[in-house]
Amino acid sequence: MKTVVDCVLFPVEDKSQVGEARRQVAVLAEEAGITAALRDKLALLVTELGTNLVKHAGGGEMIVRLLRGRSGLDLLVLDGGAGMSRIDECLRDGYSTSGSPGTGLGAVQRLASVLDLYSARPGGTAIIARIDAGGQSDARPAGLDIGAVCLPKTGQEICGDAWGAATGSGDVTFVLVADGLGHGLGAADASRAALRLFEARPDLPPAAQVRALHEGLRGTRGAAVAVARVDHRARTLTFAGVGNVAGSVIANGTSQQLVSLNGTAGHSVRRINEFTYPWPKGSLLVLHTDGLGSRWDLARYPGLASRHPALVAGVLFRDYNRRSDDVTVVAAADPSA
Repeated sequence: MKTVVDCVLFPVEDKSQVGEARRQVAVLAEEAGITAALRDKLALLVTELGTNLVKHAGGGEMIVRLLRGRSGLDLLVLDGGAGMSRIDECLRDGYSTSGSPGTGLGAVQRLASVLDLYSARPGGTAIIARIDAGGQSDARPAGLDIGAVCLPKTGQEICGDAWGAATGSGDVTFVLVADGLGHGLGAADASRAALRLFEARPDLPPAAQVRALHEGLRGTRGAAVAVARVDHRARTLTFAGVGNVAGSVIANGTSQQLVSLNGTAGHSVRRINEFTYPWPKGSLLVLHTDGLGSRWDLARYPGLASRHPALVAGVLFRDYNRRSDDVTVVAAADPSA
């Protein structure tokens, strides 16, 4: 995997910002090597979804995430408006209450390779639309569907967090989240170093991976790190972490918090332990840095856990982002629900 800027956020509060978001997303997509045909689709998606944000929700945010390892991106649209009352009708091709150029979410559904949405009344709406040329990527390593938000502290351009996902030998998937100490370039150097170390040996067991990260991050600011290993045959999740990266497994209507120990990889770590948890079919893993408030509860969002994991990451970011720190939320879902 190539390390890239993970996400870019575009506020959309009025019509002028829809056009500005479309232009900036086009530049970002071209720089990332996304084909002209996909960029044309993307422009229509940004216009349609941005117009919906302004007309129906009074504004919101668009988050663009480039898919590593393939030509494509996720467009995540978030608002805190009144919510949608007739979702099935809104998804019908040609249906539009706004008179926008794409003639409604039906057009978005035709253009996107993946489309899913979650809406609560009241509470707002989250929409994920993926433009994708295909191929293996961090969007779906073998056995997991993954969605993520990874953004810098408000007012800063560089995010001090990083994350990665990889397939190990056998039917297993690994997920890493790293939070570099502090903010800015020094924090980003530490978290990206953690990502490079993870990418070099992704199939190390979680405790061994955290030990390797601890040694490899000496000379950097250090980072809080967490590694989860999902064994899809044994139906177990093994976890090791040090510092303030939190994790939970949501399954069968219950939430199990994962145990992370005190310390900073690269500086001071007293103990590194692994903990193993059940991973029933249909499970959902959520990992996040401390830029996200810790008191979230998916039980407040009926049905969200079964939607695309990008919607889980997006809704939690929208409602629990502290806005005073870098923030990363990674949601990984077992597709065998």
